[in-house]
Amino acid sequence: MVINERSSRIMNSQTILFIELVSVFIGISLFLWLLVQILLQRKLLGKYLAKHKEFNKDDNVFDKVERFLPSVASNDADSIERKFYSAGLYESKYAHLYMPVKYLSAAIGSGIIYLLLGKDSSMTTQVALMCIWLVVCISIPDAILSSRKKALEEKLSGQLPYLLDLLAMCVHTGMTIESSLSYLAKEMQGFDKDLAHMIARTNDRANIVGLEPALDELYVRVPTNEMRSFVMTLKQSLHYGSSIYEILNTLAADIRSVRLLSLEEKVGKLAAKMSVPLILFIMIPVVILIAAPGVMRMMTGVY
Repeated sequence: MVINERSSRIMNSQTILFIELVSVFIGISLFLWLLVQILLQRKLLGKYLAKHKEFNKDDNVFDKVERFLPSVASNDADSIERKFYSAGLYESKYAHLYMPVKYLSAAIGSGIIYLLLGKDSSMTTQVALMCIWLVVCISIPDAILSSRKKALEEKLSGQLPYLLDLLAMCVHTGMTIESSLSYLAKEMQGFDKDLAHMIARTNDRANIVGLEPALDELYVRVPTNEMRSFVMTLKQSLHYGSSIYEILNTLAADIRSVRLLSLEEKVGKLAAKMSVPLILFIMIPVVILIAAPGVMRMMTGVY
């Protein structure tokens, strides 16, 4: 009886220790993943903005800290609105409530965890669970917005060849680029609202600041290779006055070929990716089933 009670205590302590270690590992993994995503995004935008001298070399320390502050901790309303806009949420009148709702949810969830666990668990377990909930509340909403942004960029890049074909047809009929963009923005409302909104936004900005700055802003909003080719093609046509009809048709065909090659590459990688479930769900459980009896005997002191 004493041996069984002692072994049960050992098992409980080891289970709690295992849960705490897993909680710390999950929290650190989420933080590192979020940090890597932020650094990759800033590196991509930095390469483009450096060409236009957006970064001032005379910035003081506070400006540098503010610029490299992670977006999850930023309270800037403009940056939050840009984040919502990039995710396809164009009506962002409640964007100023985004950060307060995140931190309020983290505080309420931590209080609920404390009330539910109470005195039945150790302080270390409560702190570990609160830390996990805090990381989830802070990182998951940003991860959702980031995934929506990537999906929107992929969608716009996929629809870009069709836009180039329509734009080439409009130009071939004698319309200017500005009038073609205005016409397509109205006509495509019933087909693709995101693409129509992108064209309308570019056309509105072109009427205010000019077509070239509007195209630069378009690439900042959708930083993909296809959009870069589209922007560079239009800018070269504006600079040198070359015929844009054949160039747009050629660019549309090239983008389709590149996307087809990327799709074939993904299909070719499926064979290697299928081995991952085989290892995770078959080989590892077999090893656990073989080693578990001996490990349990060692933990209970039975040899």
